[in-house]
Amino acid sequence: MNKKEQIELDFFIDKLTNSIENVNSGDNFPTEVSLVTATELKRITKVNGWKFNWKSEFKAPERDVYKLTISNNPTIIQGLVSLEVKSDHVYMHLIESAPFNIGKNKTYLGVPGNLIAFACRLSFQRGNDGFLSFVAKTKLIKHYETSLGAYHFGGHLMVIDNVSALKLIDKYFKD
Repeated sequence: MNKKEQIELDFFIDKLTNSIENVNSGDNFPTEVSLVTATELKRITKVNGWKFNWKSEFKAPERDVYKLTISNNPTIIQGLVSLEVKSDHVYMHLIESAPFNIGKNKTYLGVPGNLIAFACRLSFQRGNDGFLSFVAKTKLIKHYETSLGAYHFGGHLMVIDNVSALKLIDKYFKD
């Protein structure tokens, strides 16, 4: 059985917002996170500016791929995250902001934070006390400690515990 290559994540937390925030106007927009469909994935390709092979993530039976959209605009995907519910935590395999939400000309702030808060909430919902883990690139370990309250667990492994998870959830989810 071939084991998939473990990807070191290199997302950047630009700002922890209450939803997502338009860079130019400062307006906040409520968001929804839901499972992505195979039809939607047809538009999520490297040709369209996405970095990762999301079809491969979608096909992995132990993983679920979620999309972030603005509540009244469900056809435009702001970002994606691939999650696996394990026995004691949720593991984040991959996370990516839409191409128009990356770089100095991005449209919205807060996409990665929103998706990570969702992953922490999912961890609570599945009985894992909000614990989330992921593998980070070395250069971003300190950034994740500072911005997310994550702990460097050794090697490249990062863990968000229930205290930090609750802070993220409270920031993004008011229900």
